[in-house]
This record gives sequence, C-alpha cells and structure tokens, in this order.
Amino acid sequence: MKHEFIEKNVGLLAILIIVAISFGGLAQITPLLFQKETNEPVDTLRPYTALEMEGRDIYIKEGCHTCHSQMIRPFRAETERYGHYSVAGEHVWEHPFLWGSKRTGPDLARVGQRYSDAWHEVHLINPRDVVPQSNMPGFPWLMENVLTGEDTQRKLEIFRDNFGVPYTDQDIAGAQAAVEGKTEMQALIAYLQSLGHAFQ
Repeated sequence: MKHEFIEKNVGLLAILIIVAISFGGLAQITPLLFQKETNEPVDTLRPYTALEMEGRDIYIKEGCHTCHSQMIRPFRAETERYGHYSVAGEHVWEHPFLWGSKRTGPDLARVGQRYSDAWHEVHLINPRDVVPQSNMPGFPWLMENVLTGEDTQRKLEIFRDNFGVPYTDQDIAGAQAAVEGKTEMQALIAYLQSLGHAFQ
C-alpha cells in the first residue's frame, strides 16, 4: 500500500508533513494579507509623537515587553479588566509589534491615561511605592539619562518611508527639538500614556 510505504520512509514522511503544514499555513495567512481590518489603521489611530517614539524605543531597550503584553484577548475576563480587545488595525504602524503573551505584569494595551504622569514616575523609580506586591524592578536611571534627539528625525523618516506612517515634513523637521533635553523617564511615560489612545 502507498501509505505504508510513506509511513515507513521517514525522510519522505517528513517532507510530506512539511508540505501539508505549509499549505495549511498559507490557507490561514494569505487571506489576512488582503483584509482591510488587518492592513488599514482604525479611524482613531494617530502616529506616535517624536517623544512617544523615543519612549517606545526605551520600553524595548529596558525589556518591558518581556513581562508586559500589549494584546487584550477577546474574552470577557480580559475585556472587563483591561478594556476593548485588541484589533489588528490599531497595530498596523507598529514595527516591531509588541503584542507578546507573557504577563508577569499586567497587560498595558490600554494603560494610557489610567494613571497620572506622577504615578508612572513613582512606579518606574520604585514600583513597590505604589504597588506593594509588585515584583517589577525599578528604573531610577531613566531620570538621569537625557535624550539628544539626534536620531529621532531619521526614525520618523524610516517609519514614514518604509511603513507608511503618515508623518508630515513638519513632524520630522521638529522631531529633534521635541525630544532634545527630555529625560528617558519623560519619554517612556509619554509612550505609556499613549497606549490605547485609539479606544479612549
């Protein structure tokens, strides 16, 4: 029998398994490449400001994404705690996207405007001052590190030219001035306060 020959030939079986998985993957992924919901931003989405963009880079640099997801799943327990479930259209300008699945800390997809800037500052310096049971490390050095903004303009240009983020020439020209002299703490807080703005 043909299937017996395939089952006994490990190399051929492995190749046919890979082919089957590839076709299955293509059948699931290909339609998403052409759906409006996955390729076009939601109506209320706006690009990150220069300071928020720098804050996002600090968020990545400090490894915040390893403990905090930014993806609310469409389950009642999640939407009641965090807010509206995440949709692809609010992440079309994210490169790389920071959805994640690890939740050592809470999901941050809708954390923007839930707390004051002062609360975030205290929390980032020593989390246990505001959340006694927190196991998050402090980031006090963010208060000392000052941004020069020398690369900010180029970042915005890359996001506009390569990823289609609608930055204007004015946004790009004023990027360094908007960031220069600000601390990493200010930038990170600006980024955190922007999270979920499309559903606020």
